[in-house]
Amino acid sequence: MSKAGIGVTAFFLIGLGLAVANFLTREETTPTHSMEPPDLSEVEAGGPIVEVALPAAMSAEAQIGQRVFEAACADCHGTNATGQNGVAPPLVHITYEPNHHSDQAFLMAVRNGVRSHHWNFGNMPSIDGLTNGDVRSIIQFIRELQRENGIS
Repeated sequence: MSKAGIGVTAFFLIGLGLAVANFLTREETTPTHSMEPPDLSEVEAGGPIVEVALPAAMSAEAQIGQRVFEAACADCHGTNATGQNGVAPPLVHITYEPNHHSDQAFLMAVRNGVRSHHWNFGNMPSIDGLTNGDVRSIIQFIRELQRENGIS
């Protein structure tokens, strides 16, 4: 076997050994959240799905976003994004944390609609009449609500 072949084989065996050692010594971790929707049988139809604490102060952009959200989104997603049982999910929920649903995902949902995939409320239609700036402000509002409620 050539020196190069020995080197490649050694590199492979060391990598394999490290992977096995990592696997054998890792700790079991609990996922941060489940993508399964919660049991809503105890929530009245049309009632809020989650309780949302409001921040003591919000950025100027989030304040604009709150006004736009209440005008364009609250009929389905509820006041302060609490969701409405049987209508639409809460956006202040671990399912929509930034590392799972990026800001771009929110923008795309508004522009293109979304097929139902985490909740059983049906598909979300696209929303007309909102500028990208409006959606960015809504996202800022949602993210500040999420942080206040322990979702980051």
